[in-house]
Amino acid sequence: MSLVFAAVCSHAPGITGRAQRADPALREGFYAKLGELRERLEAARPEALIVIAAEHFANFFMNNMPAYCVGMAEHYEGPIEDEEWLAIERRQIPGNAGLSRRLIESLMHDIDVAYAEEWKFDHGIMVPLHFLTPRYDVAVVPVNINCQGPPLTPLHRAYEFGRALRRACDAQPERIAIVGTGGISHWPATPNSGVINESWDREFLDRFVNNEREALIRYSDEETFRDAGQGGFEIRTFIAVAGATEGATGEVLFYAPIPIFAVGCTVAQMTVA
Repeated sequence: MSLVFAAVCSHAPGITGRAQRADPALREGFYAKLGELRERLEAARPEALIVIAAEHFANFFMNNMPAYCVGMAEHYEGPIEDEEWLAIERRQIPGNAGLSRRLIESLMHDIDVAYAEEWKFDHGIMVPLHFLTPRYDVAVVPVNINCQGPPLTPLHRAYEFGRALRRACDAQPERIAIVGTGGISHWPATPNSGVINESWDREFLDRFVNNEREALIRYSDEETFRDAGQGGFEIRTFIAVAGATEGATGEVLFYAPIPIFAVGCTVAQMTVA
């Protein structure tokens, strides 16, 4: 078949773990748009969901930090965090080892990717799944882009990774969806946690939904760190989705700074042509 759906959303742990502490109007507006994205995803009838996330030292650390890694297992477990703290029950999530292997083999023609047959999901994947596949009945192919430990993959390579992933998806018989998850601006686990650069976020999102490749890959890590925090490095997951939908545009379904969630909360979908 081909790629049938592409979107992005935020994944901060506070989205579930601090739900009751958020402004109710903002929280419910955000949740409603996540629900709408779930309905759109279900309408696309995917047989597998690729989640492009930024892993938070749960499985990969500085002794082994691949730039790109794809899961290749029949099932995964998550969340790795405390269930009560994250407010998501630990469970087994289905994978598709055969599809993962075919995607990896295709990607390797263009991108040197690592793969993992064991993977414990942290909030970067579990928070989106909690809202988008609440029955956990869609096979997941996890993808990690290193957004944590410099040196980080250049942004133009993240875009090329997305293009290569699209080619790999289009060569498969399954109906495949992609969701990129991450920031945008945030300063997690620092004294600035809860600070959000709304103007920076909105400018980035405008460039993202208009798929302005040159503008998207122009950010330097120094500028991103200054204006969007170390959490802003997660723009790589969004840029990969832009690469996977090259030539298409999209729409922002929701954006609002929610400080108690420590991130500018985002829901956006790209057209798949």
